[in-house]
Amino acid sequence: MNQERERLRHGVWKKWGPYVSDRQWGTVREDYSENGDAWHYSTHDMARSKAYRWGEEGIGGISDDRQQLCFSLALWNHKDPILKEIFYGLANKEGNHGEDVKELYYYLDSTPTHSYMKMLYKYPQAPYPYQKLKDTNARRTREEPEYELMDTGVFDHDAYFDVFIEYAKAGPEDILVRITAHNRGRRAASLDLLPTLWFRNTWSWEEHSYKPGMGLGNGGIAVVHKDVGVKTCFFEEGGEALFCNNETNPHRLFGNDTPESFYKDGVHEHVVHGLPTVDPRRMGTKAALRYALYIPGRKSRTIRLRLSPRDLEAGAYDAFADFDEVFAARIREADDFYADLQQRVADEDHRLIQRQALGGILWNKQFYYYNVQQWLAGDPAKPKPPESRLSGRNYDWKHLHNDDIISMPDKWEYPWYANWDLAFQCVTLALVDLDFAQHQLELLTKDWYIHPNGKMPAYEWSFNDANPPVFAWATWEVYRMGKEAGGGRGDREFLEGMFHKLLVNFTWWVNRKDTRGHNIFEGGFLGLDNIGVFDRSMVLEDGILEQADATSWMTLFALNMLRISIELSHANKRYLDMSSKFFSHFLYMAGAIDIMGDGMSSLWDREDRFFYDQVRRFDMSTVRLKVRSMVGLIPLFAVDVIDRRALNSEPEFLRHVDWFLENRPDLLALVTRWAGEAFEDRHLLSLVRDRRLKSVLRRMLDEGEFLSPSGIRSLSKAHEEEPYLYAHTDRTFGVRYLPGESDNDMYGGNSNWRGPVWMPVNYMLVRSLHRFKDFYGDRLRVPHPTGSGEYHDLGEVARDLSLRLIGLFARDASGRRKVFGRREKFQTDPHFKDYILFHEYFHGETGEGLGASHQTGWTALVANLIQMHWDI
Repeated sequence: MNQERERLRHGVWKKWGPYVSDRQWGTVREDYSENGDAWHYSTHDMARSKAYRWGEEGIGGISDDRQQLCFSLALWNHKDPILKEIFYGLANKEGNHGEDVKELYYYLDSTPTHSYMKMLYKYPQAPYPYQKLKDTNARRTREEPEYELMDTGVFDHDAYFDVFIEYAKAGPEDILVRITAHNRGRRAASLDLLPTLWFRNTWSWEEHSYKPGMGLGNGGIAVVHKDVGVKTCFFEEGGEALFCNNETNPHRLFGNDTPESFYKDGVHEHVVHGLPTVDPRRMGTKAALRYALYIPGRKSRTIRLRLSPRDLEAGAYDAFADFDEVFAARIREADDFYADLQQRVADEDHRLIQRQALGGILWNKQFYYYNVQQWLAGDPAKPKPPESRLSGRNYDWKHLHNDDIISMPDKWEYPWYANWDLAFQCVTLALVDLDFAQHQLELLTKDWYIHPNGKMPAYEWSFNDANPPVFAWATWEVYRMGKEAGGGRGDREFLEGMFHKLLVNFTWWVNRKDTRGHNIFEGGFLGLDNIGVFDRSMVLEDGILEQADATSWMTLFALNMLRISIELSHANKRYLDMSSKFFSHFLYMAGAIDIMGDGMSSLWDREDRFFYDQVRRFDMSTVRLKVRSMVGLIPLFAVDVIDRRALNSEPEFLRHVDWFLENRPDLLALVTRWAGEAFEDRHLLSLVRDRRLKSVLRRMLDEGEFLSPSGIRSLSKAHEEEPYLYAHTDRTFGVRYLPGESDNDMYGGNSNWRGPVWMPVNYMLVRSLHRFKDFYGDRLRVPHPTGSGEYHDLGEVARDLSLRLIGLFARDASGRRKVFGRREKFQTDPHFKDYILFHEYFHGETGEGLGASHQTGWTALVANLIQMHWDI
């Protein structure tokens, strides 16, 4: 067995990992304002001087799994006005597309136990253009592209440093650190590297709290903490030890007249301004080792450190005797681990993309701490929060107490979990760490996460928002992957535990999001920012919004629960009742989306032969919102194939099916292939029959509508020349196809579903097409692309879509990558062209990466697509 696989069997190897956030400022947790303006309550400018309550941030940071002791890298090029301790980016309203990091860094590699990790930070030698980035973006309209760091010219003549940060574990709590700075320019340049060690501030919030400490010894920094295994940070000669305290500077932030002390920004003030702001006793709760380097052009320098459980006073010890040997071994074991995973991936570039995607998603783990009850009430040793807080954001989630390592979508843009993002992330994580993927799914169903009413928390900005209910789908996918990897044996204990919690969540959806009890759901915006004609979460004065996507997601939920209950019934026949229940739910929902009965219109438009949302007014009249968008493609997701042979031993379930055949043949004939003759003992359960499936696919595979060179667009290109308009009360709303960034700020930031390619829903389409292929084989062929005259079976269509999506990142025949877009240096420079960013979404025409630039959450699904492509 590969050594990394062996380590995965022992959870202790995961105690230390990349659990420090890329951004803590501007988060809801750190917001104690009256109006809930998190982006202004704590800012980038305040960050170096403010001790955080709920978490820590840093560049390439690691910590223990309680985030008690943290380590990261700070830098200074002798020209910047501030020490580079954290990543810079624009706040929500700063610029035409806010909430955007303005740095260049790459998470290149990680094993699942973090026994080896590697990242790259690109640091300009010129003064960092903070103001230029802010001012230029502020002047640009939403119709113009974002102004990025590369656009400022700081990399034009290679006058920058490539700083590689690597970690290798000699043991669970014995961590070797190697930092290598390459001067890519022709001229020598100064660079201060300041590896920094600090305790998360846990002592300022309650009186008489335990306060740890650290101090300088002979050859290392002694760490004193009652709960942290690491006791010493060993460092080589050349490092100047600087100490201060991880405590807020009240003089700078609030103008308070309090006794001077050595505050959190003490190292910054000392290094940049030469002030006496570090403790001359060389002790405190934060320490930096300053290596003042002068690196010749085209040369590099390396510094080495070791975080060790060994006591500094335990006698003679050479912390670096086996350093290079341990690093070489961990790198070799990481290579072996990925070679085993990629043994069928024959394309070298595909292997590079997959490994970086997996490395990125593993780096995006974070210690996430949020006790809502305490956050609302305030801390005993601090002033009480404003009264408005008790009836403001998340006030009805007092039970929620998050205190765990969680996979983030992106630790700068989204340093908080979102439940549908997390579901997709788990499907990718299962490729390399099945136990962690299962744990993440289980986590959000714990009593201190899920609401007592059964609702799952959405994200910290509003736990009450509804994300698409994809946890049952992810649960089955992760179980299935584990079963395949286990030679046909799956983790039934995991599956059964998830089923019971998912049943509670399913009930919440049925009771809370189906206002009229007709099996048509109103989920709100459902994560599809900007895709609707108006904000789909807003309360309408004259009716309710009935949603094709919400109803389809719920139908998929029912199908997944049916599949899980059938699997569980093989060992426990009591689950057959649940199988019958979810079979019924599926049929009622599927029937409702097609024809609601009682003279009410369906969500299927017979003229356009497409699914749409509609407004149902209180007088029961309807207005169909004819926006051809991903909303109308999501019904394709609700598909499964049931093997009749697996049900022959389940006569009770079959009797239930027979009852439907006799009493509701309209439903069976409408939405399934159950009533007809099974094909090779398989039955199809789907929202779309043969003709309807062809109709939807005809639009989806039309290059003038949804089909782009890089995948399926989220909005039909037909709306480019013909925007959809909707008059509501005294306002007219419109939707227009936008292949790139959004031209409105309905949900703020830079998110846009009005045309770009999004990986998660494309992945779902690929998986659905393969399921349809499992049933139809080559009996159903469709024109692809529409109008081309070339016909393909649905498996061939799925494979083509996969290659288009992989092609976002893969080198084309000329060696270019679509994700890099127009930036020539990214395309051709040897120090850029093979370092890949996994963006939030992609331009609907060119495939250029847009939005969050380290979205190795759901965009990491490209790793699954690569695996699927080479496995088939």
